[in-house]
Amino acid sequence: MALHFTKMHGLGNDFIVLNALERPLALSAGQLRLLADRRLGIGCDQILLLEPSAKPQADLRYRIFNADGAEAEHCGNGLRCVADFLYRRGCLKGDELVVDTRAGIIKAYREDNGLIRVNMGVPRFAPSAIPMLATEQQHEYSLELNENKIRFCALSMGNPHAVLCVEDVAQAAVQELGRALQDHAYFPQSVNVGFMQVLDADHIRLRVYERGVGETLACGTGACAAVVAGAISDRLSGRVDVALPGGHLRIAWDGEGQAVWMTGPATMVYEGQIEL
Repeated sequence: MALHFTKMHGLGNDFIVLNALERPLALSAGQLRLLADRRLGIGCDQILLLEPSAKPQADLRYRIFNADGAEAEHCGNGLRCVADFLYRRGCLKGDELVVDTRAGIIKAYREDNGLIRVNMGVPRFAPSAIPMLATEQQHEYSLELNENKIRFCALSMGNPHAVLCVEDVAQAAVQELGRALQDHAYFPQSVNVGFMQVLDADHIRLRVYERGVGETLACGTGACAAVVAGAISDRLSGRVDVALPGGHLRIAWDGEGQAVWMTGPATMVYEGQIEL
């Protein structure tokens, strides 16, 4: 089977975009893993599959598959790439895109400067919504990991996140602690783990260890989760510049019950065809 694809990235968080809006496309977990393999396939952090939506208010259905072949609920960097992909093809009605995802209906907007602004939804804090095996909701949780007690904030941005505040992200044990938290029974559906260094109330540095991928150069939902975690602990304001290894995102949040807004770039790298 000859498969046409578009390679894109959002701040180095890279994707394979597959357009199945006009012709159905069914790929096995093994085929997805092959596409994502950086030695044997094309290589990416996630695969983005665009399909028609059964919901009349949505322009399309957007599905996300991690490099391990598992389907994810949400990906902010990916959604910016999808919006840019459709804009380049003249498929957007004006500058608004309404997308049907596993995390619900999400809207994205193309700004005059070419950046994409996304309504990332309202963060959820109830343990059952994340999900995590806590008996009650708290601003901060603690676990014993590798003989060390770690503290973190946990929330859902449509997908599960744990955010640790660290003194220096460059020195943080991202792989060790990220993998340990992901494998912990406390998170039955695993978790994305963010390591946040607060510079001041309006600026942070962030590294994210993602489910099914490992550390990525950028994570949109992770940036949103970090700003929310910092805001509810009175470390951050509601308008924050997030410096990730791949670049910067602007995150805005007006408090509990309000949606998080993310603004950032999307870049097309190349188009191609691969035999599966």
